Amino acid sequence: MTSKTVTTIPTALPLAAGHWTLDPFHSAVGFTIRHLGISKVRGQFMRFEADLIVGDTLDSCAVTATVALDSVDTGNADRDAHLSAPDMLDVANRPAMVFRSTRIDGAGDDWIMAGDLTIGEVTRSVTFDVEFGGVEDSIVDGRRHAGFEAKGEIRRSDFGLGFAPAILGDSVKIQLDMQFVEPE
Repeated sequence: MTSKTVTTIPTALPLAAGHWTLDPFHSAVGFTIRHLGISKVRGQFMRFEADLIVGDTLDSCAVTATVALDSVDTGNADRDAHLSAPDMLDVANRPAMVFRSTRIDGAGDDWIMAGDLTIGEVTRSVTFDVEFGGVEDSIVDGRRHAGFEAKGEIRRSDFGLGFAPAILGDSVKIQLDMQFVEPE
């Protein structure tokens, strides 16, 4: 029996290597949750940071993000204040949600990003479906920008956020629209 050596040539990454910085003016962190099981409440977090490190291979690429939980905005100030309260998100003890990627796979426009999401003292593995929107030179700053849309879903109860189960659904859909700027 003869053995055959198969060599895989890595796909060229669509982004230049380096530390890509977030363009916060063209990025958003949104979520959707069921209310009373019959409708959806949509919201967003207004303060967040993210970094994209692009290496020479997918194994050397990484994404980290931090979201300030007290920046929740559902379009209703009273509801937002209640969401921040000790019986809900308890932002005094859980000020941030932090994501660190552990694996990025894909090619072309469709990618998968897996990682660890931490809320308070609880960390769970999550996966996001990522659509790569492409790259474009900005006429404003003359730099190359890259756009991504990521979608995922978490269960509140997995993070110890099981408050109001008769009112709010356990599943929270997360949508990220991110634009990053190429390193100089």
